Amino acid sequence: MADRGGKTDMERIGLFQEMEYVTIGDKFSTPQSKPFNEAAHKNKQMLPGGSKTNSALQAGFFDEKFARVMEGEAYSDPVKRRRQQRLKQSKKNLSSAFLPSSGDKKPSGLGNHYGTLGGPVGAFSPSARQGKAYKSPGKNVITNPPKKGTGYGYPNLLVGKQYSYSSNSYDRGKELRRKEQAASSAALKGGAFKLNMHPRGYFDSNPYYADKPLPPLKKKSPTKQDIKPFRPSHPAKIIGGSKAGTFDPYPSHSNDPYKPKVAKGPKALNSSGKIFTPSPGPKSAPTTSIINQNVYRSINSSNFRTYGTTMASA
Repeated sequence: MADRGGKTDMERIGLFQEMEYVTIGDKFSTPQSKPFNEAAHKNKQMLPGGSKTNSALQAGFFDEKFARVMEGEAYSDPVKRRRQQRLKQSKKNLSSAFLPSSGDKKPSGLGNHYGTLGGPVGAFSPSARQGKAYKSPGKNVITNPPKKGTGYGYPNLLVGKQYSYSSNSYDRGKELRRKEQAASSAALKGGAFKLNMHPRGYFDSNPYYADKPLPPLKKKSPTKQDIKPFRPSHPAKIIGGSKAGTFDPYPSHSNDPYKPKVAKGPKALNSSGKIFTPSPGPKSAPTTSIINQNVYRSINSSNFRTYGTTMASA
């Protein structure tokens, strides 16, 4: 593009050189043009023999003959096997069976060691043993009785010595400030310095400011107004069908039309000089249903005895 007078690849897409496109000019092939499974219709294919369903026969299994688990084994008697095992174990004994020299001995009561292997135990003997001589444990440590008090405001309760009392006046700080103020005022040689050219809020004097105090406000004495309650000249009147309770007298009746009357023209006359009356339109009349009409037309007084059905054929 740059050799033809256009922009360089760096200016257009930010790369040193744009790579070539491989598929330019290739024909486009739709997915329908290619076969779905091309190898399915070439060469010989595997033809299975069809599926088989399970039944009581051997059909449907991989093996042609049913292989039994216990086929060819001899019958084994469990009682016989237990006897053989017992004889085999008895051959391992070096001598005859162990027989005790005498029977079991039973104890005659609680605390009796008759019939035991070890015999009597001296530690469990009920006889009294001679103990050691009694040794007094000695006296307890004797101290002074504890002092009563919580420690707050109670003297002589601590382990060490009691603190000595030191007085502290209540107004000590006020007296010190008073002495400092007196020493500062004694060091002054004159009064406070006042500047004659102190700044002001206005260039000229404030016209709304007055050194003299304002006079007291004058209170106006309230004027008494004679307010009298409204009293009607006569009691209220009740409307009794004559409009007697209204402010104005009832107006007289005047027969005025709601709309102005429109003058009508002459009536339409025909050639004979009479008023034109249009011909009346069609009028409705009671009619029978289609089923009844078919019955009336097909059945009459001459064939009503021999007629089989009540509906006429279309």
